[in-house]
Amino acid sequence: MKVIPPPAINKPRLERLYRAYNSRRWVHPDPLEYLYHYRDPLDQEIVGLIASCLAYGRVAQILRSVNWVLDKMGPSPYQFLQSTRTGSLQKRFRNFKHRFTTSEELIALFTGMKHVLGRYGSLYACFLYAFEADDEDILPALSRMVRELTVGFKGRCNSLLPLPEKGSACKRLNLFLRWMVRKDHVDPGGWGDVPAAKLIVPLDTHMYRICFSLKLTSRKNADMRTAMEITQAFRSVQPRDPVRYDFALTRLGIRKDADPNLLLTVCGRR
Repeated sequence: MKVIPPPAINKPRLERLYRAYNSRRWVHPDPLEYLYHYRDPLDQEIVGLIASCLAYGRVAQILRSVNWVLDKMGPSPYQFLQSTRTGSLQKRFRNFKHRFTTSEELIALFTGMKHVLGRYGSLYACFLYAFEADDEDILPALSRMVRELTVGFKGRCNSLLPLPEKGSACKRLNLFLRWMVRKDHVDPGGWGDVPAAKLIVPLDTHMYRICFSLKLTSRKNADMRTAMEITQAFRSVQPRDPVRYDFALTRLGIRKDADPNLLLTVCGRR
């Protein structure tokens, strides 16, 4: 069945916005920038998960926290996790604190990543193990990967890893997957066997307000159902890449020098 785009979606205007902001010069301040410091995909995915999990709160604090953690992991976060025992992790990161996230939660995340690396070899391999080409989206595979990563939490969610099956929009996890799957001037990609068509929009309150103004949803909660509804709306104009416009749209809330007139144009007000 052909999906009809909502009246407010104007693909040429969205493409104009994409062309305006699809450049690395618009990334800072965004935790995505830390992925550019690493060439090895095994390091990039570790850095990407850490940076995305900590991507809540004030952006300046996010960058400080991510930088603090990565500085202690050395030049290769992948090798660091492979070679560092849990006891050493507890000593090295005992002073960590990021808003609601405690050092115990961070160490539990590291424990989960060490478990995944030991069992599958990489986060990518873990995700692919659960991914089915017939799945409508990435949600089933994401749920499986989170279950593997939460062994350090005994299968419970916490401030770093929500459980997708609980209905949360899982903005940070979907952001991580955008970074890993898409490849353009901004998103580094690397997970080439996962189609961008299966991604779900990383939905936070800012993105929700934009999409609500675009009439891509009428729902009142920024939960997973709303994220999937918005994704379906974008999929109607970009079937192979429904999260194509996520980075460009969110610049308007992150960068003080972004042009608000471009958003007004996208919304059909200019």
